[in-house]
Amino acid sequence: MRSVQGEGSPLAAAHPSFFNSRSGGEFSDGVTRMSNAAAATPIVWLLKGAKAGDYEQLRVIARALGVSAITKQLVFRRWELLLHAAPRPTLAGIDVEKSDALEPPWPDLVLTAGRRNELVARWIKERSGGRTRLVHVGRPWSHPARFDLVVSNRQYLLAAGGNVIVNDLPLTDLSEAALAADRGDWCVRWQRLPRPWTMLLVGGDTGPFVFSPAQASKLAVSVNAKMARSGGSLFVTTSARTSPKSADALFATLEAPAYVYRWPSKDPSPYRGFLACADDFVVTADSMSMLTEACATGRPVALFEPIDRDLPSWRNPASYRWMPFVHYVSMSLGPVRMRRDLARVHSALLETGRIQRLGEAPRKNGTSAPIGTADLARTVERVRALL
Repeated sequence: MRSVQGEGSPLAAAHPSFFNSRSGGEFSDGVTRMSNAAAATPIVWLLKGAKAGDYEQLRVIARALGVSAITKQLVFRRWELLLHAAPRPTLAGIDVEKSDALEPPWPDLVLTAGRRNELVARWIKERSGGRTRLVHVGRPWSHPARFDLVVSNRQYLLAAGGNVIVNDLPLTDLSEAALAADRGDWCVRWQRLPRPWTMLLVGGDTGPFVFSPAQASKLAVSVNAKMARSGGSLFVTTSARTSPKSADALFATLEAPAYVYRWPSKDPSPYRGFLACADDFVVTADSMSMLTEACATGRPVALFEPIDRDLPSWRNPASYRWMPFVHYVSMSLGPVRMRRDLARVHSALLETGRIQRLGEAPRKNGTSAPIGTADLARTVERVRALL
């Protein structure tokens, strides 16, 4: 299958081998990309769209199932959103020439995530005569009844029950064992740098959160104060959603010496190394995947919220007003199943003491236990039942 560039997240960049073969073959994560003719039974397809965070959750499920899954890379046309006005199974929204072939033998199971993949997944099930089982991860734009299983999490407002699972966080299978190889590789490179090692994971604009240059400078000031108290070394990675102006403001304001990875870069991403080697994390509140993965390590996590909590998000004077306002209106008027509230996840993690706000003292009854094991086990049990 085709080489895919610019996967759009530090995690994807940390694993270029996942995306660089068109001829097929099995990679270290156990997910196989091969022709249908070579696929073992059951046949499982992973629909891969533009968001690497979505695709990572599909790979997590495939690894936990212990199946050889076939990745189908989809390239979408700019106007595909219009098809959801009357959502019927179709391939009209994809560029067929640039996407991987969707042809018999049809899969027993399709794992999909994201709005763009939905109509394609439903088209596959229709072509299979209804035999293919569909598992959608995240929030569906189509009615949940269109899928055999919907795997959601607390940031969305779906109600659990029937064919809908609501987990606490996005799925991850990160563990000490999974990070062992990365620890052996990356930690040695940084061994001369003083500890503790604080890893700053920076996202960008999403929903009510606008990571403006002013917010980036505010983050840097708070991190400077933290590093002055704790000492040690600072490691920073930006991501695909970090605007160049915000990244400039962040690095111009940071005073602590730092190891910096600025996205995009031709150098290998140290993101997995950050997860493996960190003594503690600072994570921007916009990224559920980075927050989940940091918490899964079992190390302290501090949250930075690029928003004024005393004001409605769309009135936040530190943000661009248009994007938060559009988010506010769409979340108010759209179907409940499509609504998203990241604060639901933040609040749950803060209340248990699993994370703290940047600059605040940790709760005495807090915990640094790894998370995600129970969510993944429950999900895999339901998916396996479909097979």
